[in-house]
Amino acid sequence: MQSAHVKSADTNSGRARNLRRLLKPRHVCIVGGQAMEDSIRRCADTGFGGEIWVVNPKRSELGGRKCYASIADLPEAPDATFIAVPREPTIEILRALNAAGAGGAICYAAGYAEVGGEGHGLQKQLIDAVGDLAMVGPNCYGILNQLDGIALWPTGHNGRRVESGCAFIGQSGNIALNVTANDRSVPFAYVISSGNQVILTVADFVDALTEDPKVSAIGLYIEGIDDVPAFSRAAAKAMQAGKPLVALKAGKSALGAKLAMSHTSSLAGSDRMYDSLFERLGVIRVDSLPQLMETMKFVSTAGLPKGNRLAVFTCSGGDGLMTADIAEAIDLPLPQHSPAQVADLRAQLPNFATISNPLDYNTSLWGHEDLLTRCFDTVMAGHYDAGMLVIDYATDGEASEQAWDCSVKALLTACKTNGKLPIVTATLPELLPARVRDLVIGGHGAPMQGLKEALCAFAATERFARHRERLEKDGLDGITVPPTPKPTGDGHLLPEYEAKQQLSAYGLSVPDARVVAPADAASAAAALGFPVVLKVAEPVLAHKTEAGAVAVNLKSAADVEAALERMAASLAQYKPGAVIAKVLVERMVADVVAELIIGVKRDPQFGMALVIGAGGILVEMVQDSAMLLLPTDRAAIERAIDGLKIAKLLKGYRGRPAGDLSAVANAVAAVAAFAESHRGELLELDVNPLMVLKTGAVAVDALVVLAEG
Repeated sequence: MQSAHVKSADTNSGRARNLRRLLKPRHVCIVGGQAMEDSIRRCADTGFGGEIWVVNPKRSELGGRKCYASIADLPEAPDATFIAVPREPTIEILRALNAAGAGGAICYAAGYAEVGGEGHGLQKQLIDAVGDLAMVGPNCYGILNQLDGIALWPTGHNGRRVESGCAFIGQSGNIALNVTANDRSVPFAYVISSGNQVILTVADFVDALTEDPKVSAIGLYIEGIDDVPAFSRAAAKAMQAGKPLVALKAGKSALGAKLAMSHTSSLAGSDRMYDSLFERLGVIRVDSLPQLMETMKFVSTAGLPKGNRLAVFTCSGGDGLMTADIAEAIDLPLPQHSPAQVADLRAQLPNFATISNPLDYNTSLWGHEDLLTRCFDTVMAGHYDAGMLVIDYATDGEASEQAWDCSVKALLTACKTNGKLPIVTATLPELLPARVRDLVIGGHGAPMQGLKEALCAFAATERFARHRERLEKDGLDGITVPPTPKPTGDGHLLPEYEAKQQLSAYGLSVPDARVVAPADAASAAAALGFPVVLKVAEPVLAHKTEAGAVAVNLKSAADVEAALERMAASLAQYKPGAVIAKVLVERMVADVVAELIIGVKRDPQFGMALVIGAGGILVEMVQDSAMLLLPTDRAAIERAIDGLKIAKLLKGYRGRPAGDLSAVANAVAAVAAFAESHRGELLELDVNPLMVLKTGAVAVDALVVLAEG
């Protein structure tokens, strides 16, 4: 069962203001016993300059601090409180904090809705007690603010103060703890363990952190998003601010989704829906914690790339081959050098060197910073946006390290001279020492640990930058996901002719057709012109083919009469007692280039989703489709069509005629417009197939189910 959640607060609400107090507190309070003694001391050790108060009615002192007997005894209402007591007294403390006008509170206790049973009732009491408090959790580790030295955290951590950096929000406390212990030089400004998100959600944290000028990027470990519209608004705000969201979404598998539900009461949801949501919002999706860490580090140390033209330098043929393979797999171009650059490099390098991108500058230049700088400068003066040095400090002594340092310094110099972004990466994460990472950061570069992680981070952040430019031009308002009202009443299947006429009003092309009595079918066919398609119109059937209620390519009145007899017999067998009351006669569509399917799916989390794919008999066989959340726009539709495997066929494959791609986009846009205008009552929609012609695209079948009432 889904836990009871309250909706995300508006930016200007009391809770939103209290969240900002919680993140940037003037004073903090810790409520707990002896287990919190070290945490109390650490809160002061991190350098926080504000007041630190402790509440414990049974002790006079804890962690070197005077204890107050209750919240009411504090000098004033605290901006931030860490509550480390069992679940039942936690509720009373929250009620007292709210009454006092406190800012925010961290609920460390677990045992609410995520355990089921009585936990649901306790969670309801907790929500009632919170009021306008900005409450984190329950079932969470808390908040580290490493800009101001605030550690509201129950255990030790390895974070350190920073002047600026990225933020991390994780639904898992242990994962949030682990990222603080990274040996990757990731500058964390904030680490937030969001827990069950009963009050504050990821969307609330993203919204608030986006406003902090010292936050460069926001990393997310999420198991589910219950309020997709709120998340989309926060993500759009981050996009507008130029701050990438980097998300690791767990719970892809059926088992993972089940575990996510039991862990934090989060709905894992359809993974494909998350792909569509993240693509729409420009969220960078990663599939591992190392990739998340490296991507956040990339943005926080080097910023966003200005383009995707990457020059790569290695001193190993193997490194070059691996780079080329990874780049191709992630669709990252590696442009080759100009003829003038090739000639210059040939004069600088031994005759056995292969002049290419990646460039193997080989060991002959090791330790010669001047020669390396000249070589790298020759390349970086060209049409590249960034330069990447692949180097592993597999040291056998100080001399080797000094030689490798020459390569790093040469890249930094060459990139600085030419205004290009420098990237230094090791193929193995442990082979880029901290002092070298500091050297690269000092040169405004990205010190990356892992070749694949480095290339993926560069490609993903560059795509983010391009996506943001496009959205700034087109407008950011369109990327948010609107709420989708829950339909009332049972579903009602529209007759096919009516469904097509309604869709036609939105611009979908449909065949010329007549709905007539069976006795008038032959004359209607003659009036339309042969060949025709004949279908049972009444009774209304969802699956006409299975009922034998469709006949195609009828070329004469005799064909129509014969088809009617077969259909009547088949219908009586499929649905005993049923008789054909009316038939749909349509002019048959000829000279078809390809068949597509356009569908709309209703999802309780994500709203309306549009599916475009290969239609007809290919639907199940090739499973070639794209998904867009609604509303959408023409540009997104065209990109989705272009990304289909069947797009090759639509563009004219091996001498076959090309289909009318503009007409296809028009058809998809028409279906999207119909779905959006019926957001409150549309339950199901399928156009299958959409016949793509050399000129035009025609929907020959349509299924529409609307909620009654």
